[in-house]
Amino acid sequence: MSLSARPAVGRRVAGSLVAALGLATALLAPTSSAQAATPTGSLILAGGAVAATNSAVYGTFISKAGGTSTARIGVITAASDVPANDPNANDPATCSNSVCNGSYYVDLLKNTYGAADAQWIPIDLDHMSNNSSQSVINQINSMTGFFFGGGDQSRLVTTLLKSDNTDSPALAAIRAKFTAGAAIMGTSAGTTIANGPDMVTGGESWDGLRYGSYTSISSSYPNDLSYRPEGGFNFFTSGLVDTHFAARGREGRITRLAADTGHTRAFGIDEDTALVVTNPGSSNETDTVVGTNGVSVFDLRSATIGTHSGYWSIDNVKWSYLTNGDSYNPTTWTTTSTKPTYNPGTGTVGSRWSDIFSSPAPTTGHPYQMVKMATELVNAGRSTYQYGISYESGPTFEADLTKGTGYRAWKSGTAVSFANMNTHLYVY
Repeated sequence: MSLSARPAVGRRVAGSLVAALGLATALLAPTSSAQAATPTGSLILAGGAVAATNSAVYGTFISKAGGTSTARIGVITAASDVPANDPNANDPATCSNSVCNGSYYVDLLKNTYGAADAQWIPIDLDHMSNNSSQSVINQINSMTGFFFGGGDQSRLVTTLLKSDNTDSPALAAIRAKFTAGAAIMGTSAGTTIANGPDMVTGGESWDGLRYGSYTSISSSYPNDLSYRPEGGFNFFTSGLVDTHFAARGREGRITRLAADTGHTRAFGIDEDTALVVTNPGSSNETDTVVGTNGVSVFDLRSATIGTHSGYWSIDNVKWSYLTNGDSYNPTTWTTTSTKPTYNPGTGTVGSRWSDIFSSPAPTTGHPYQMVKMATELVNAGRSTYQYGISYESGPTFEADLTKGTGYRAWKSGTAVSFANMNTHLYVY
């Protein structure tokens, strides 16, 4: 079954015309705004849905913040809605709002993971003025690490940035602590906000490939790919970032956004998984994966943007997928793995895959579909190519994966990693 596409008639003009201008205009170096100094702190960028028992992720954060005897964590849940909008606000077991989420993470970090202290930073849509409160700034200055919870990154923009996109006093204090060595962890929206210019704000892969990217969110077309050109907090500058990644099939949306905005690299972080960034923004930056699933890295330096059957297409995107313990060097664009090299001599791929972008349609139920397709290809020693198609039609998009030049793979147990799998997205 396929989901029919809505008609293109009457749609708003896309925020970027890069696809029409060609590759020479599109694929510029990743953009970042200057900071006063290179941070000496670390980033723990989680893809969302981090299990309370995931000691690899939370334990790494506590360690980077000084360890159990030293870590003092400021918990920021301003991405969550306020209690008045939460129908379960009075039920500690089911509530989900800025206050109760703050309490949850304070308890988790202090009582489960042994932080010396954890405190909620009282900034949210109900407490906007606290972003310039001296008592809150004093509280921030006493911390060695900061945890940004999930929700909607636009609330973090509203609560912690000024209208001219400069730091509020509270965010300036957090940035100064990060520069001086404090650790920052984000999950879901709390990770997305770490991005610099062209931060993704919403959308689905099929809609992004079909209609392009927009600089505003449309209530008429909620699945449109949207982004904020001014970006987020600019803590992470090595490429675009997306979260809940393979579980929600966001490979198409981040590739289209990177191409439309001129970025040559993008990271997709899976659920219950984190990218640990040491020496962020420096020539010595190292990005290491911890957790249950993986992190995708897309290299668009040699990509070619064009059209196929009248629709947008892109070829020669190099896709690397890193799992627990693997590292990526953004300066050299290379992947390192402690797992054994994997080059099976037997096995072939099966039939064409479907729903490769894990459609949000409620009947599909295909999380991690494109990663599963890639893993099948890695395990098929006698095959060099596999492909799949989108659930949505009108048009149906296809993803072709090829073991091309520079392809490598590693495997330990059931964990499979690979580098430089050639990816082609176009109309089927």
